[in-house]
Amino acid sequence: MKEKKRRKKTSVWDKIFVVCNTIFMIAFVVITLYPVLNTLAISFNDGTDALRGGIYLFPRKFTLKNYTTVLQKQNLITGAYITVARTVIGTLLALVANAILAFIVSRKRFLFKKQLSLFWVVTMYVNGGMIPTFLLYKGIGLTNSFWVYVIPGMVSAFNMLVIRTYMNGIPDSLEESAQLDGAGYMTVFWKIISPLCKPVYATVALFVAVGQWNSWFDAMLYNRMSANLTTLQYELMKLLSSVTNQGNSVEAMKNAAGAVTPTSVRAAATILTMLPIICLYPFLQRYFVTGLTIGGVKE
Repeated sequence: MKEKKRRKKTSVWDKIFVVCNTIFMIAFVVITLYPVLNTLAISFNDGTDALRGGIYLFPRKFTLKNYTTVLQKQNLITGAYITVARTVIGTLLALVANAILAFIVSRKRFLFKKQLSLFWVVTMYVNGGMIPTFLLYKGIGLTNSFWVYVIPGMVSAFNMLVIRTYMNGIPDSLEESAQLDGAGYMTVFWKIISPLCKPVYATVALFVAVGQWNSWFDAMLYNRMSANLTTLQYELMKLLSSVTNQGNSVEAMKNAAGAVTPTSVRAAATILTMLPIICLYPFLQRYFVTGLTIGGVKE
């Protein structure tokens, strides 16, 4: 009885806040998910029927013709292989490079770490421009090469600073205890610091993976003449441009007769583009919030 009396009674304003907060969150979820569900419904709907409008959450005339049209695109399989390869390799190399660099800069004994951190922050806002960058990559042999997708993105000032800030929150006593037992810097990094940095590593890995997966401009700029180095996003971009530019041409009318229109093909390509990231995110979600909030404040 005493414990019940000690419990704080919920006031009317608290109940009103809970109700309003619940309504707001439900509305926010609906607003966030509706465009995705609407695009999904259009992608599974007959193209000519979709031109009538009135499709919201469910397809009116179900068909797989839109996805068949997208998947039959020339070089799409090659682009998918290259995109998966650049996403996996690029994410792993970027994570290792940024983690090692952040570990070095986060050490108290490292000289000029504040000056270097300021220099890296400047690179987030200033770059050499497109033409100097292209000439640089061409001069060092990165054009018409797979590694142009990986090497330029290995080091990111933002990702490095996020990891460094997270590492600064780890107690120094852990490193000092390991060094007393004879551990070197590499041992401290791999066996002490890295296991504690899983949340921020997962966050940075998600950032890099999404960027690598969605990137198409570098394929067009540096590997445009190499069909065996094309990417999935570049091929889908060309597909969307082609079906959009067809307009009311004869070919577009034939596609419409075959239940495919630029709108329906665009919806199917959009779903195929975002599906892998949607599948990947739930596995990293538990680390994402922790890594972003703890490592997101730059000193």
